[in-house]
Amino acid sequence: MRVLLIEDDNLIGNGLIAALSIAGMSVDWVRDGLTAQEALRDVGYAVALLDLGLPGIDGMAVLKAARKQGVETPVLIITARDALESRVAGLDLGADDYLVKPFEMPELLARMRVLVRRRAGRATLRLSTNAAELDTGTHEFSYNGRTEVLPTREYALLHALMDRPGQILSRAQIEERIYGWGEEVESNAVEVLIHAIRRKFGKGVILNVRAAGWMVPK
Repeated sequence: MRVLLIEDDNLIGNGLIAALSIAGMSVDWVRDGLTAQEALRDVGYAVALLDLGLPGIDGMAVLKAARKQGVETPVLIITARDALESRVAGLDLGADDYLVKPFEMPELLARMRVLVRRRAGRATLRLSTNAAELDTGTHEFSYNGRTEVLPTREYALLHALMDRPGQILSRAQIEERIYGWGEEVESNAVEVLIHAIRRKFGKGVILNVRAAGWMVPK
């Protein structure tokens, strides 16, 4: 899952990137309002985490402009502004949720999962096909009677594929979903992850579509 983090505090930003990466997410981090406006135009983000006290352009203005431009990415405001007026204003401008700092990571992750499920029209934490099931809360993957908790990168890859069962994802699309800006990606990184998953669950868990990419069967 690819996340946009809009936060100008280096300590908070580094901490969030570390925690979100452990949770299997790729994170792109911007630190000011102008860059945030440009980044939000990218439709590839599952969730945007938006601080309000940004240099240049305030977070409220960033949110207002994004919604006016038709940006549909779910936005979760993360801020120290705890006044009722700020919470109401943020939600009325188009934020999907509002979380006051300091917060605990389990709550942030749970709220992010809710937004992703809501956007996809799902009520549960589980992504399912006829033969497979992925729990996005515990990172447990089940296939043909076998269940394992997946390492971070394997989970991220399967999440990308299980989110669109029956659809082919190219190498570039998968890399975009599981790696953030600035991360070095080896040319065979996707193949290595797929090989590791197939070694655990069998070749049929992920299908190769020659010259196109990979998919999981519906």
